[in-house]
Amino acid sequence: MKSLATLVALASVIGSTAYAETPLERGSYLVNTIMTCGNCHSPKGPPAVVAGKDFSGGLRFNVPGAFDVTAPNITPDKETGIGTWSAADIKKLLLTGVPKDGKPIAVMPTEFYGILLPADLDAIVAYIQSVKPVSNKVPAPIYHVPMKQQVIPWAEKPIDPADLKDKVKRGFYLATIGHCMECHTPREKGQLVLSKMGAGGQQFPGPWGISVSRNITSSKTKGIGGWTDAEIKRAITQGIDKDGKKLNGPMGFGYYAHMTDSDLDDVIAWVRTVPPKE
Repeated sequence: MKSLATLVALASVIGSTAYAETPLERGSYLVNTIMTCGNCHSPKGPPAVVAGKDFSGGLRFNVPGAFDVTAPNITPDKETGIGTWSAADIKKLLLTGVPKDGKPIAVMPTEFYGILLPADLDAIVAYIQSVKPVSNKVPAPIYHVPMKQQVIPWAEKPIDPADLKDKVKRGFYLATIGHCMECHTPREKGQLVLSKMGAGGQQFPGPWGISVSRNITSSKTKGIGGWTDAEIKRAITQGIDKDGKKLNGPMGFGYYAHMTDSDLDDVIAWVRTVPPKE
């Protein structure tokens, strides 16, 4: 059993308010803010989640010749959700991209979750297992080619808790588990081009039309290097860009709006360090 001193030390690096959080509260915070799990796994009205249907299955991702996947029901419903999954089953999926049936999945950004602190991973699983079961059957995934989890070098193993005492490194941790670069990095043949991290350019069709992910590097001409911290924070939490223009989905502005100011500040501090890409 961990000593009281160890627990206090761990809480101090997770966040200034973490000392008051239970694992369930921590899991709820992560799932419903930076990780935006409900943004994909909940049916939309649109634009809001259908009342009472949170986490019961949501967006469809159809890439001709590759896969046709609908984000599954991740509530504890035993018939249509993951109510028969153990905590170990859920952890395995989050870390490896391999679900209970052993067939690797597409779309879900599991390649970024290896960096999770074990305590945060446990908290996320505890929260997901605690949500209300919702009966909602979604179509089974169809795969035309084998799926394989991409290796993200900086996310292969849990972060050192000591690193979270540093503002920029803590922002890096949050942005990684929030898989910001999964959308804001271009792809070639389905794989993220890590040498162009943050350069944007991916297309996302939806009820908003077709969104193209923005360059979020520190480039002052193509990225957000010329934006103030307040402008970046407004874009993240309200979906309004530097010029006051409303941004389209699928970015989960409504989820990020519930992040603490300190977490947002840390994420912005790290984003400032992303090398410029033109």
